[in-house]
Amino acid sequence: MPLERGEISETAGQPRYPWYQKLAAVLYAFFCFEIGVMLLLLPWLDLWDHNYFSTLAARWPELWMSPYLRGAVSGIGVVDIAIAFIELIHLRRFARRS
Repeated sequence: MPLERGEISETAGQPRYPWYQKLAAVLYAFFCFEIGVMLLLLPWLDLWDHNYFSTLAARWPELWMSPYLRGAVSGIGVVDIAIAFIELIHLRRFARRS
Protein backbone atom coordinates (compact mmCIF):
# COMPACT_ATOMS: atom_id res chain seq x y z
CA MET A 1 0.00 0.00 0.00
CA PRO A 2 1.63 3.27 -1.07
CA LEU A 3 2.07 6.03 1.44
CA GLU A 4 0.30 9.31 1.09
CA ARG A 5 2.29 12.49 0.98
CA GLY A 6 3.42 13.48 4.48
CA GLU A 7 3.12 9.98 5.96
CA ILE A 8 6.21 8.27 7.28
CA SER A 9 6.42 4.52 7.49
CA GLU A 10 7.53 2.94 10.74
CA THR A 11 10.61 1.44 9.16
CA ALA A 12 11.61 4.48 7.10
CA GLY A 13 14.99 5.80 8.13
CA GLN A 14 15.92 2.65 10.03
CA PRO A 15 18.52 0.75 8.08
CA ARG A 16 18.39 -3.00 8.26
CA TYR A 17 21.75 -4.59 8.87
CA PRO A 18 22.54 -8.11 7.68
CA TRP A 19 23.82 -10.61 10.24
CA TYR A 20 27.35 -10.54 8.86
CA GLN A 21 27.70 -6.81 9.54
CA LYS A 22 26.63 -7.36 13.14
CA LEU A 23 29.06 -10.26 13.51
CA ALA A 24 31.88 -8.23 11.94
CA ALA A 25 31.29 -5.37 14.40
CA VAL A 26 31.40 -7.73 17.39
CA LEU A 27 34.52 -9.49 16.10
CA TYR A 28 36.23 -6.15 15.44
CA ALA A 29 35.54 -5.00 19.01
CA PHE A 30 36.83 -8.32 20.38
CA PHE A 31 39.93 -8.16 18.18
CA CYS A 32 40.73 -4.59 19.28
CA PHE A 33 40.33 -5.55 22.93
CA GLU A 34 42.51 -8.65 22.56
CA ILE A 35 45.32 -6.81 20.76
CA GLY A 36 45.10 -3.96 23.26
CA VAL A 37 45.53 -6.27 26.24
CA MET A 38 48.46 -7.97 24.53
CA LEU A 39 50.16 -4.63 23.79
CA LEU A 40 49.48 -3.42 27.32
CA LEU A 41 50.97 -6.44 29.09
CA LEU A 42 53.59 -7.92 26.74
CA PRO A 43 56.31 -5.24 27.17
CA TRP A 44 56.45 -5.93 30.91
CA LEU A 45 56.77 -9.74 30.68
CA ASP A 46 60.00 -11.75 30.47
CA LEU A 47 59.03 -12.79 26.96
CA TRP A 48 59.76 -9.22 25.81
CA ASP A 49 63.41 -9.52 26.90
CA HIS A 50 64.16 -12.71 24.97
CA ASN A 51 63.06 -12.37 21.37
CA TYR A 52 64.46 -12.27 17.86
CA PHE A 53 64.04 -8.56 17.16
CA SER A 54 66.03 -7.30 20.13
CA THR A 55 69.22 -8.90 18.79
CA LEU A 56 69.04 -7.79 15.13
CA ALA A 57 71.32 -4.76 15.52
CA ALA A 58 74.06 -3.89 17.98
CA ARG A 59 72.29 -0.90 19.56
CA TRP A 60 68.77 -2.31 19.58
CA PRO A 61 68.96 -4.13 22.93
CA GLU A 62 69.36 -0.88 24.87
CA LEU A 63 66.46 0.68 22.97
CA TRP A 64 64.38 -2.48 23.30
CA MET A 65 64.86 -2.58 27.08
CA SER A 66 64.08 1.11 27.49
CA PRO A 67 61.11 1.79 29.75
CA TYR A 68 60.12 4.60 27.36
CA LEU A 69 59.60 2.18 24.48
CA ARG A 70 57.78 -0.24 26.76
CA GLY A 71 55.53 2.57 27.97
CA ALA A 72 54.84 3.71 24.41
CA VAL A 73 53.80 0.20 23.38
CA SER A 74 51.62 -0.07 26.48
CA GLY A 75 50.08 3.30 25.63
CA ILE A 76 49.13 2.02 22.19
CA GLY A 77 47.52 -0.93 23.97
CA VAL A 78 45.45 1.43 26.14
CA VAL A 79 44.30 3.32 23.05
CA ASP A 80 43.35 0.04 21.40
CA ILE A 81 41.30 -1.02 24.43
CA ALA A 82 39.55 2.35 24.35
CA ILE A 83 38.71 1.79 20.67
CA ALA A 84 37.22 -1.59 21.59
CA PHE A 85 34.96 -0.04 24.22
CA ILE A 86 33.89 2.72 21.84
CA GLU A 87 32.99 0.08 19.27
CA LEU A 88 30.96 -1.77 21.90
CA ILE A 89 29.05 1.42 22.60
CA HIS A 90 28.44 1.88 18.87
CA LEU A 91 26.88 -1.58 18.67
CA ARG A 92 23.65 0.18 19.66
CA ARG A 93 23.24 1.05 15.99
CA PHE A 94 22.13 -2.54 15.42
CA ALA A 95 19.38 -2.36 18.04
CA ARG A 96 15.85 -2.02 16.75
CA ARG A 97 14.10 1.13 17.78
CA SER A 98 10.50 0.89 18.89
